Amino acid sequence: MNDKLPEKLTRPYNPKETEDRIYKLWEDSGFFNPDVCIEKGVTKADAEHFSISLPPPNVTGNLHTGHALMLVIQDIMVRQARMRGLKTLWVPGTDHAPIATESKVAKLIEKDEGKRKQDFTREEFIKKVEKFAQESHDTIVNQCKKMGASLDWSREAFTFDDKRNVAVKTAFKKMYDDGLIYRGLRVINWDPKGQTTISDDEIVYVARKTKLFTFKYSHDFPIAISSTQPETKLGDTAVAVHPDDTRYKEFVGKTFDVDLMGEKLKIKVVADQAVDPAFGTGALGVTPAHSKIDAEIAERHNLPMKQVINEFAKMTVVNPLLNNKKTVEAREIVAQYFRDQKLMIEEKEIDQNVPTAERTGGIIEALPKLQWFIDVNKKIPSRGNKSLKELMLEPVREGKIKILPDHFEKVYFNWIENLRDWCISRQIWYGHRIPVWYKGDEIFVGMEKPVEDGPAKDGASWIQDEDTLDTWFSSGLWTFSTLGWPEKTKDLATYHPTSVLETGHDILFFWIARMILMSQYLLGEVPFENVYLHGMVRTADGKKMSKSLGEKAIDPLDIIAKYGNDALRMAMVIGNTPGNDLKLNENDIRGYGKFTNKVWNASRFVLEQTQDLDIKNLPKLDEEDTKSADELEALLSEVSKEMSQFRFSIVAEKLYHYFWHTFADVIIERSKNKILDKDFNKIEGKSADSAKALLYSQLTTLLKALHPFMPFVTEEIWSMMPQDNKNLLMVEKWPNNAK
Repeated sequence: MNDKLPEKLTRPYNPKETEDRIYKLWEDSGFFNPDVCIEKGVTKADAEHFSISLPPPNVTGNLHTGHALMLVIQDIMVRQARMRGLKTLWVPGTDHAPIATESKVAKLIEKDEGKRKQDFTREEFIKKVEKFAQESHDTIVNQCKKMGASLDWSREAFTFDDKRNVAVKTAFKKMYDDGLIYRGLRVINWDPKGQTTISDDEIVYVARKTKLFTFKYSHDFPIAISSTQPETKLGDTAVAVHPDDTRYKEFVGKTFDVDLMGEKLKIKVVADQAVDPAFGTGALGVTPAHSKIDAEIAERHNLPMKQVINEFAKMTVVNPLLNNKKTVEAREIVAQYFRDQKLMIEEKEIDQNVPTAERTGGIIEALPKLQWFIDVNKKIPSRGNKSLKELMLEPVREGKIKILPDHFEKVYFNWIENLRDWCISRQIWYGHRIPVWYKGDEIFVGMEKPVEDGPAKDGASWIQDEDTLDTWFSSGLWTFSTLGWPEKTKDLATYHPTSVLETGHDILFFWIARMILMSQYLLGEVPFENVYLHGMVRTADGKKMSKSLGEKAIDPLDIIAKYGNDALRMAMVIGNTPGNDLKLNENDIRGYGKFTNKVWNASRFVLEQTQDLDIKNLPKLDEEDTKSADELEALLSEVSKEMSQFRFSIVAEKLYHYFWHTFADVIIERSKNKILDKDFNKIEGKSADSAKALLYSQLTTLLKALHPFMPFVTEEIWSMMPQDNKNLLMVEKWPNNAK
């Protein structure tokens, strides 16, 4: 071994000794910041921009494999864009995720201190949440760095920091002044366990067996109905049938008095297109206070609303056998009443999707509550008299936003077209408090509490609304609030709309649609030009990755400690296509760990054999080596185009195969003959100098091409390459700048 060869290259590659040092080198360089890249001349000031906002992880714990996949895919995009000389900005941040974070802290307090949230003042409890959130934030930042994410930490944001708070209040006030935000009594999704409203998107449907009961309210009531929740029938105000259902035509328009277990009901028979005549008896008991669909029927037919269930999922009726009973208990009591009164016609077991709260697991109750809403159908004069719903549909229909894979566009359209007004208020303490103040009958909406105009009359003073805003309201502003909005900053003018949003397909409606809504309404432009939806990360046998799987679950940091970051990144990219789930197999990761060593060992051979090479005046390639150089150039042209099409799996696989099976197996083996075999070197047309030049140029090129995928090992090797005026590899020019 030549003494001139760097000593660390003489040993096997050790990711543990390399990765933290390399990441610190990148951080210290300042090149994660596009301003520094311009200042140091590696990026032209007039270059096009490439920007991406990190989907902010919730401050509820550690990053999981889904986050790791997200970071890897985005880092590949960002590193290649930076090498292409684009003004490249990747904005980091975290999400306060109020329902999830508050719920987690409440559980920890109950476990550790034996106290409930209500045992503290609002301010005391929020301090505990903020402490937990900060600790979680610090963990997440460290994990992002461990994954090699080249984020511009100087621009880090938090959905609940002061700047985002100003943005949230500004957006709320503008929407309120434009008549888009209103307060109204509407039937909403209520989580009795979390004691808050939640959106339709935060419901998880759990398949369970349940009973479908068919019965009559009373012996003289002419129509039988079917229901899985007979306890809610004490709040019925109508029976709805389909207008074309001849079975019930004679009863439409009539009202019947019913005494149901002490509740005096007036049941009107109405005809409504929403009724499915083929389900059950074809007649629907209408409970306006405890069903969104029934509430809509009631609104169409001017029916009264009768609430019989409270916020704790308990009955509020006159019958002492039922009053204050949990709904599940009351269900059997009411069912037994129908049996005893000979009113029960049929009972059968069916499959049902039960709505539960995503964060607490509580069974959702539909309740009428006074809440804040965003009107998605109201026409907005300042936006061409279009509604928010139209503003969400338009850019995707017109191709201003491209969704990959494109079959999700149909899903998106269907969801938006059926969108109801968005309930934005939540009954929790942690989060952006609604910027509304009340004093008697007066109401004030603004950035801060209004100044009292003299002594308070009758003891009345301005009191802020107790509710906080839905987390998606603040995160809906993410692409532009992180760039300084509502101020007209240079960042906002330079980097918005962002180039791409990369995230999981499971939050297409949670987050993506709301970002389009907010950006279209507040800025009059799209928030991003492309949406890349990755699938879920699963185990090798297809199960959802979770800690409950024990040894089968893969913790990204454990894998990095075992095989290195580059191996995990390659395993997460190769075979991973947009929208499809990824089966992550440790054997694959182990295999790409071997590939990392292959790159290291091949580089050692090249550096060993080319130490006497004049890199300023590389020898001319012979015919055989020229052909190899042309092959790599053609490959780079292909992969550059495929990178612009987000086909990262294909690119990674092509580079992997070329390095291993062409560069290592063919070119290096061939060069050994040319360089080491003196007799072979005498053959006409075979040149040792040509072989050395090809080895050097191919390794140089392949390190650049592999860098977005395997940044650590390539940067470490690059540091040992003989170069004049050498930059860090992360800001070297991409080897083929074709789009």
